[in-house]
Amino acid sequence: MEHELLKGLSPTEIEQVLALGNRMTVSSGASLFRLGDPADSLYLTVRGRIRLTLPMMVRGREEDILVEERSPGQTVGWSALVPPYRFTLSATAPLETEVIALPREALRVFCETSPAVGYKIGMNLAVVVGNRLQQVQAMWLREMQHIVELKSIYVEAAR
Repeated sequence: MEHELLKGLSPTEIEQVLALGNRMTVSSGASLFRLGDPADSLYLTVRGRIRLTLPMMVRGREEDILVEERSPGQTVGWSALVPPYRFTLSATAPLETEVIALPREALRVFCETSPAVGYKIGMNLAVVVGNRLQQVQAMWLREMQHIVELKSIYVEAAR
């Protein structure tokens, strides 16, 4: 399986990066990490899915609002490579899921000693982060459109 974070790496380089990590199984319904937790590892999804949510207060109770769902080959927890190294969303497995946890420090040292690999991982990470930005922007625009429409209805009703 090709992992989006490892695109462009040779099979040997991929093996070396994967050797830094540990395979983990996340039980159905279990949390991988919560918003604000220290981001000590980055995760490559191998099997199953990870739901990334933002906890919000809705009518007086906390609800997890779905931002996106990650599938095999996709990266979760890129906050481990971006200061201040705190997760910006919560991650849970809707079904039993397998991930490879890559410890931040081990990955940092490896990239430092293999700058060509580090460059490729960094460029791939930029794509992952850019995709998230586009997704959040689309969500924000839909919400702004809804607010503008409601305001328009309110203004018309007040006339």
